[in-house]
Amino acid sequence: MILDTNVIIYYIQRDPKVELFMMENLNSITPLYISVVSVTELLGFPKLDQIEAEAIEKILSTLAIIPIETRIARIAGVLHRLYGLKLADSLIASTALSMRVPLVTRNINDFKKIGQLTIHEV
Repeated sequence: MILDTNVIIYYIQRDPKVELFMMENLNSITPLYISVVSVTELLGFPKLDQIEAEAIEKILSTLAIIPIETRIARIAGVLHRLYGLKLADSLIASTALSMRVPLVTRNINDFKKIGQLTIHEV
């Protein structure tokens, strides 16, 4: 599963539903992935304090971070053009599509236009 940026944000904020999801899945045999785009979004938040940054770094150390490669970039370009998604959302969705894994998000509205994308709302 690919985690959308907002899943990590809600996890850091101790949202009970997301905490439960993360606890159930961090220790499972199914790997959890995150796009390198989400890393940039998380660490680039203007009001991020040191405690939050450390919490983000800690959770990132438990996830497999997927870089943007040409295939992902091409799919993202098509998604951006066809569905009018934000570039970051296009890249995150294309990572999930490229890896053929579900995208876990709190904002299904950002991605529901993409019929071939499996979305798991948490």
